[in-house]
Amino acid sequence: MPDPPFFLRPAHPSDAPAVVALRTLVFPFLVRSVGDVRQQIATPPPGLHWAGFVAEVAGTLVGWVSACRNTYTAEAVGEISLLHVHPGHRRRGIGAALLARALAHLAPLDLVRLRGRALPEALPFARRHGFTPSRPERFSARELRGLPPLATTPTGVRLRSLAEVDPRLVHRVEALASVDEPGDVVGGAIGYAEWRADTWDNVGLDRAASTGAEVDGELVAISLLTRDGTRVWSDYTGTVPAYRGRGLAGLTKLAALHRAAADGATLAYTGNDAANAPMLAINDRLGYRPVATQWSCVRELRPTR
Repeated sequence: MPDPPFFLRPAHPSDAPAVVALRTLVFPFLVRSVGDVRQQIATPPPGLHWAGFVAEVAGTLVGWVSACRNTYTAEAVGEISLLHVHPGHRRRGIGAALLARALAHLAPLDLVRLRGRALPEALPFARRHGFTPSRPERFSARELRGLPPLATTPTGVRLRSLAEVDPRLVHRVEALASVDEPGDVVGGAIGYAEWRADTWDNVGLDRAASTGAEVDGELVAISLLTRDGTRVWSDYTGTVPAYRGRGLAGLTKLAALHRAAADGATLAYTGNDAANAPMLAINDRLGYRPVATQWSCVRELRPTR
């Protein structure tokens, strides 16, 4: 018998549980809660030009993709995010159709480049559609029982839950720390309004567990955690360049994991560009172990004007 037809449509907030279930199946190392995804679909941050699309077969959600402008860079870059199809419904053109919808959504923007990510087995699909694999990214996990003990905080350093900190100070640290982060997109152009909508006001952000380090009263390092039940994801860890080399990134990340574990979290995931040797070394010291690899893929565009 022929396969039943598939149907593509814009995502609705009510799709969030099915989207998370599908994502957990295909990308078990990525942590997004139902509330987080529902918020993203219902009220995407302004300025992103964000849209999500789903594929259905006989009323069952079997595919997802989202597309947006990358507002964390001064470059005109579009993002094709988390294109994936249920393993039982692949090789039917669903992925290509979802990608076409995402590309059509971004077409009116004057973009010079698109970026997406692909698991190793999806690289032939990426190449067929004009995306060139550029940089490997490593994903790692660790159970939160048996965390290394927190070392004595150095003199002049104070660890604080970010729930107690002015978000403008948190934004400043991320903006400064991300300027030289390795990747296919030059970071550092993170406007406060966009960052607040995308990061700080995200319902999945565990502000209480997220931790910052102050040196002589100045916030200079942060580790942000998002959460889905007992699983947490390291959303961002970084130190202002002038304060690197003091172990502050590892200290804040370990403190954040301890806070999450004390509140019932049992498993932590993190992801890094494979060239980010300092952060990979921190993760190794904290007991993370690799669980998956995917590739950052780039498609160059010719500006429309």
